Amino acid sequence: MSGAQKGAFDPKQSRDQEFRESSAGRAVRPRDAATLILVRNDGASPQVLMGQRHANHKFMPNKFVFPGGRVDPADSRVRPAQDLRDDVAKLLKDRMRGTPSDNRARALAMAAIRETFEETGLAIGRLIDTPQRSKQKDWNEYFALGVSPALNALDFIARAITPPYRTRRFDTRFFITDAEHIHGDPSAVKGSGELQGLHWITIRDAQDLDLPNITRTILAEIDERLRLSLAEQRARPVPFIHFRRDQAIRDMLTL
Repeated sequence: MSGAQKGAFDPKQSRDQEFRESSAGRAVRPRDAATLILVRNDGASPQVLMGQRHANHKFMPNKFVFPGGRVDPADSRVRPAQDLRDDVAKLLKDRMRGTPSDNRARALAMAAIRETFEETGLAIGRLIDTPQRSKQKDWNEYFALGVSPALNALDFIARAITPPYRTRRFDTRFFITDAEHIHGDPSAVKGSGELQGLHWITIRDAQDLDLPNITRTILAEIDERLRLSLAEQRARPVPFIHFRRDQAIRDMLTL
């Protein structure tokens, strides 16, 4: 393909077009992102909320994923009703690129809540007397419900950086919380339309979906964690999946 121009994105050829055409030069720098796994425990088996990415998405089209997305500058300026627990903040700052800070750790958790609200219509937080305001549209719609983020309800369970041979890369932190922290009915799922067919599904059934490799790995991690006591879950090391010379490495972040 030397000298040829790369054509417009074609979902049918997405597997080829998601990869860099050459390994020469620097890999794309990963952007900070966050994902939130919501867990319902009101049935026979735990269920998680998942949706399918549109076919016209350039990154992982048609795949089933958890709600989430990139960190927005506003996420570091909004103040939550309740901050991250100290243990979660410490794990988030471990091996953080650049200068680690509490504000950057907080912004990751805030992004997880904002993106989940945008994509599903579900607001994770606590009621407050005086509504907050933000210049960011999605945060204002969230605050209009009279809630504010309660970050102490979030646990940090995994981190993964997209392989260097991808054209789009993210340094994603995966958070988890119980659906009891949703303001309103957890069944009232609606959103921006970015994720299709949003629904609650058992972990076993989710494994049969068309999943990105990292999502399958995270589902296995969730399954193991949910079999433990709360104290054991919070003491569990956090897997950190990254790459060196195109080879996957699984490290552990510990307190």
